Amino acid sequence: MNKEQTVFTSDVEAMNFLVSKTKDLKNEIAKVIIGQEDIINQILISIFANGHCLLVGVPGLAKTLLVNTIAQTLGLTYSRIQFTPDLMPSDITGSEILNQNREFKFIKGAVFANIVLADEINRTPPKTQAALLEAMQEHNVTVSGQKHSLEEPFFVLATQNPIEQEGTYPLPEAQLDRFMFMLWLDYPTFEQEINILKSTTGSHETVVEKVLSAEDIIMFQKLVRKMPVADNVYRYVVQLVESTRLNNTNNVLANKYLSWGAGPRASQYLILGAKCNAALNGKYSPDTEDVKAVAVSVLRHRIVLNYTAQAEGHNAKNIILELINKL
Repeated sequence: MNKEQTVFTSDVEAMNFLVSKTKDLKNEIAKVIIGQEDIINQILISIFANGHCLLVGVPGLAKTLLVNTIAQTLGLTYSRIQFTPDLMPSDITGSEILNQNREFKFIKGAVFANIVLADEINRTPPKTQAALLEAMQEHNVTVSGQKHSLEEPFFVLATQNPIEQEGTYPLPEAQLDRFMFMLWLDYPTFEQEINILKSTTGSHETVVEKVLSAEDIIMFQKLVRKMPVADNVYRYVVQLVESTRLNNTNNVLANKYLSWGAGPRASQYLILGAKCNAALNGKYSPDTEDVKAVAVSVLRHRIVLNYTAQAEGHNAKNIILELINKL
């Protein structure tokens, strides 16, 4: 696919094209990934919203395969960084070397790709984790005082194992906040696991086709930004985010169960996520249902549960759903 094939006469025509191509994307991904439809949908939302994703799940749920498959269907360059305790910041960003002409030359690191898989991101020390912060926020890296721009579009899809605590370094809140979504991958159903066995233990090799180009994705990102939003949706988003914050007499649930609430970046991502969710469902403007569709993924890593919540067996998802019900 090239740029000439995807020139549109109106935003409505472009939006309809996005809906059509998203269905093709999901069909191609489904050739390799069985199940996980909601996770795939949320990742596509984050990509079209120009956001990053943190995938949390036990080993063996095909997190790496999922990211690689999405990169192939989107026609994007792909890089995988295995985070280990001895990983250095320069392994991510790149470094300068002295060449044969006695001149310093910048050698790009693994972050110079459209989609970067940060595998087991919590297994490396904070100094190395922080090397991703500038790239995720500014879409460039600074080495020896020189800024180097990353190729657009740029996404970080990080994975984290929730059950292994030894040898891990929990992500600080400042870095967690850079991720638009935190997505929890569940085990496949009984029938899905049977289909996984049939498709992965034989000799058949599945090939996925490229559905969109980098230029198409950038165009869709701009299109989503232009989507109009009604004032009542803005108010709903701010009310939801404010309900997670403490020291407000009306926020009984937050005061009882939370140590920290979500900041303004959560509101921004709720609006962008709602826009994308609406677009992928053929709507030209989001409503509160689109906000609810992305609320858990946006908020679950931006609220901190206190001891009372943990002692009573609450988790972030349940708290968020309860806050939504009370609005």
